[in-house]
Amino acid sequence: MFDLIIIGASAAGCAAAIYSARRKLNFKIVTDDIGGEVALSGVVNNWPGIIEIQGFELAKKFHEHVKSYGVEIDQGYRVEKITSENNYHIITTKNATGEEKTYQTKAVIIATGIHPRHLQVPGENTFNRKGVTYCTVCDGPLFKNKITTTVGSGNSALESALMMAGIAKKVYLLSKFSNTAENNFGFPKGENILIDKVKTLPNVEIIYGAKTTEIIGEKTVTGLKYNVDGKTETLETNGVMVHIGQIPNSQFIDSVNKNKVGEIMVDGKCQTNVPGIFAAGDVTDVAYKQIGISAGQGIISALATIEYLNRFK
Repeated sequence: MFDLIIIGASAAGCAAAIYSARRKLNFKIVTDDIGGEVALSGVVNNWPGIIEIQGFELAKKFHEHVKSYGVEIDQGYRVEKITSENNYHIITTKNATGEEKTYQTKAVIIATGIHPRHLQVPGENTFNRKGVTYCTVCDGPLFKNKITTTVGSGNSALESALMMAGIAKKVYLLSKFSNTAENNFGFPKGENILIDKVKTLPNVEIIYGAKTTEIIGEKTVTGLKYNVDGKTETLETNGVMVHIGQIPNSQFIDSVNKNKVGEIMVDGKCQTNVPGIFAAGDVTDVAYKQIGISAGQGIISALATIEYLNRFK
């Protein structure tokens, strides 16, 4: 019987692990991968104390910090379900080969983060990893001196276009929003500093009010079709970077309350409606998805778990 199982090993999970280790809890991290979406981020320059760092390197530092406390990590195990009996919880996991592991624990911190939303258009699955990518940082360098298209209207799409402007010979950026002040000039949730940078780049062309309808190609991507003002247009492109939002990784648990998009609902102490089950980071209904906020929630969830365990009977 563990005191705690932390599910996930990105900003929230690692922060929770550090605080749990310092209180000498009997716990483990169980995770499918290390770093999560942080490891897939581009340049990070809003983490306090570090002016600029690649997301992969920041995730590596999180991991190293956790390991320095001797924390055990069961990596490669995806949580299938969580059930509760009396006042403890049973976590069922499975790895890529089908091997199952179960854990009994007094408390759980869910810090599983989010994953990319798909366009759900013809050709997207066919050309996934054959020109279609959801991680510009990972795959952008493969398109040196080629034509790329980024689809999206948030910060991740803007960052994708900025990165590709230095790699590709031509970059298209498709936003579904119109170029009006009420839509923040095509990017309602985008930071103005990023919008201004993108608009000054000579090899970036922004297409507004565009809805992607199909990704086309032969062995790899050769083009993209989109609809604007009721008319279908076709772009020649070698790569499609999809950045249209994220989906919370919360499908494995049904006992906790979630909002309509699947985010786990928590209070100010990161408590769910189920005693002993806490959640932290991007998988929750926290207002903003930021690395710093996720780390802060990880700390809160650990301290709240310690408080819970002190009263555990």
